[in-house]
Amino acid sequence: MADPKGFLNHGREVAQTRPVDERVKDWNEVYVPGSLLPIISKQASRCMDCGIPFCHNGCPLGNLIPEWNDYAYREDWSAASERLHATNNFPEFTGRLCPAPCESACVLGINQPPVTIKNVEVSIIDKAWEAGTVAPQAPERLSGKTVAVIGSGPAGLAAAQQLTRAGHTVAVYERADRIGGLLRYGIPEFKMEKRHINRRIEQMRAEGTRFRTGIEIGRDLKATDLKKRYDAIVIAAGSTTARDLPVPGRELKGIYQAMEYLPLSNKVQEGDYVVSPISAEGKHVVVIGGGDTGADCVGTAHRQGAASVTQLEIMPRPNDERHPTNQPWPTFPILYKVTSAHEEGGERIYSASTTHFEGDEDGNVQWLHLAEVEFVDGKLTSKPGTERKIPAQLVTLAMGFTGPDRENGLVEQFALDLDERGNIARDADFQTNVPGVFVAGDAGRGQSLIVWAIAEGRSAARGVDRYLTGASDLPAPIRPTDRALTA
Repeated sequence: MADPKGFLNHGREVAQTRPVDERVKDWNEVYVPGSLLPIISKQASRCMDCGIPFCHNGCPLGNLIPEWNDYAYREDWSAASERLHATNNFPEFTGRLCPAPCESACVLGINQPPVTIKNVEVSIIDKAWEAGTVAPQAPERLSGKTVAVIGSGPAGLAAAQQLTRAGHTVAVYERADRIGGLLRYGIPEFKMEKRHINRRIEQMRAEGTRFRTGIEIGRDLKATDLKKRYDAIVIAAGSTTARDLPVPGRELKGIYQAMEYLPLSNKVQEGDYVVSPISAEGKHVVVIGGGDTGADCVGTAHRQGAASVTQLEIMPRPNDERHPTNQPWPTFPILYKVTSAHEEGGERIYSASTTHFEGDEDGNVQWLHLAEVEFVDGKLTSKPGTERKIPAQLVTLAMGFTGPDRENGLVEQFALDLDERGNIARDADFQTNVPGVFVAGDAGRGQSLIVWAIAEGRSAARGVDRYLTGASDLPAPIRPTDRALTA
C-alpha cells in the first residue's frame, strides 16, 4: 500500500480553482494549471488499501484505484498510467467530468473526507500525456470484419477504440460537424477544454479508427443501407429527446432547451461564431433544472455577462452531509453540491415549480411565474399563497432527457424494440432484437453518467467481438442490468 498512516497524517485537499473574477472572463478550465501535482502524492497516500476496496464497485468501470494510488504516491507515473488505462479508455474525461461515485464508496469516507480519487486520476493521465507515454495501440492483425458505430460520445468512442484494437475495421458516424458528441458540444470549455478530445481522436485515427462527420443515420443515410455495408453496428446515439415544459407561455421567444443553448457557446470557442446567436449578455437568466446541465447553463450565462442568473429546482434542497435515510454508505448520496459555476454567483431556488411565462408585446419572454411546492402524501403539491414572478429574459430548460431520438427514423428503420422506459432494448451482450445491431450508453441505459457510458461502450464492444468471432478477450465491466453502487 502507499503510506499505512497516510490517511492519519494528511487531510483531504482538492484541485485549486482560479479566482472567480478572473475565470468568468475567459473560457479556460477553472482549475489552476499545475496546482495538483505538488499535493497529489500526499493525497494518494491517504488510500487505505482496504481489504475490500468498495471504490472498485462504486466505479462502473471497476477502476483499479488502490493500485494506481500506490503508484501515484511513489510517483511512478508510467505504471500508474498503465493501471489506469487497463480499465478506462479516457481517464482525462472522467477525471474532469465524472461526479466520482468511487469517492462516495471510499471506505475512508465512512468517518473522514474520502480520498481525492478523481484528482489523482486526472493527475496521472495529464502527466502521462505530458511525458508522451499515451501512444496508439494498433492491432497486430485485422479480422476482416467491419463495424459501424453510430454516435461519437464517450460510449461510441470507447466501443470504437476497443473494437479497433481487437482488429476490426471501425467507422464512427457522427451527425454533428465534429467528433465528440456531448463531450464536444454539451460540456462547456471551462469544464473540459476540447484539446483533450482532439488528442484522443488523433490517437484513435493512428490506431485505425475512421470517422465520418455530418452524417445522421436515419436521415442522411438509411439504417437499412448501413446494415448492408457492415458486419455489425453499435448504436451509441445517446438520449437526446429533451424533456419539455408544457406550461402557458412556452411558445414565447427566449425559451430554449439547454442543448440548443450550450452548443453555440462551444462553437464560439471552435471559431464558428464570433458571438453566440443565443447570448445571456445583459439579460436576466433563469435556468430550470438543478442538475449538472443546469449548472453548465449557469456558468455559461456568467461568462456571457448575464445581468442575473437564477436556477430553479422542483425538489427540496438536499442535505449538506450524508444522512442515514439518504442512500447510506457506500451508495451514491444525494447531497447539496456547489459546483464551480455556483461559486461564480447567481441564486438557487428549491421546491419551486413554474406555472407559466409572461412576455412583452413582441412575444419575448419577460417574466417567469412560479409557486412553491411540497410533498403531500407522496405527491408534489403547490403551496397556496406562494405564487410570485421573477424576471426572465432568457430561459433554459435543463430537465433531462427521455430517450433516443425518434424523429430521425433510426429506431423505425432498424425495427428496434424499446423497453418500458422508451430506451432501446438489449440482451446481456448489449445486442438488440436485430441480430448484429448492438446498443451502448444512454440510448440503451437512459440518461446517465459519463463513466457509465464508457463502461457500456467497453462492454458492448465485447458483445460485438463475440458476435463477429465467436469469442472475445475484451473486458466487459458491466451488464445492461447492472446498477452497482451508483444507481
